[in-house]
Amino acid sequence: MAATALGLPPPTLASSDNLVVTEFDPTQLYRISRFQSGEPFFGRSGANRFDAPGCELGAPEFGACYLGCTLEVAIAETLLHDEIAVDGEFQVSLDTLNSRYVHRFSGEQLRLLDLTGATLKRMAGHAELAGTADYSLTQQWAKAVFDNPLAFDGFLYMSRHLNTERAVVLFDRAAGKIVHIFPSSALTNTSGFAAAAIMLSIVAA
Repeated sequence: MAATALGLPPPTLASSDNLVVTEFDPTQLYRISRFQSGEPFFGRSGANRFDAPGCELGAPEFGACYLGCTLEVAIAETLLHDEIAVDGEFQVSLDTLNSRYVHRFSGEQLRLLDLTGATLKRMAGHAELAGTADYSLTQQWAKAVFDNPLAFDGFLYMSRHLNTERAVVLFDRAAGKIVHIFPSSALTNTSGFAAAAIMLSIVAA
């Protein structure tokens, strides 16, 4: 049976008020960046998977902030995003490791759409939502969630780079709900990094 390519989101994704709202605690989120402050950062470049499609025209409908539900997925989605394993290991320079910071958050419960599993299937979606290189398509899915009358703060999706775990994209409407916990920690000093590095086979080069 031939595989079916991911299509545009169905109209119901943008219009249905019967979708389930998932309450999510922001203390469970991890974000990794090169900067110690300025978080949460909501990008409007249009260069990322679930950025607003209007970025291309200079009129983004929303800003997007990308986070992991675990430290491991945050590392996989950022530090290892463009890395290719050699003999089963990721060789990452010590300078690169030392230039990354881990950000944690507190705040109100977030109202997310869980766009994984059965919900994604019912929306005629599948794993290409996280896998396709056609960002013009996936950005339309993000906009459909943003436009939904339930006013989701963002949505959960399966990580492309650690596809046993989930990641989160938040819309900038959620900016007032989450608070950056200071100070941020250097990645290599973060509790859990050593175990994550072993699990992901990260070796300082």
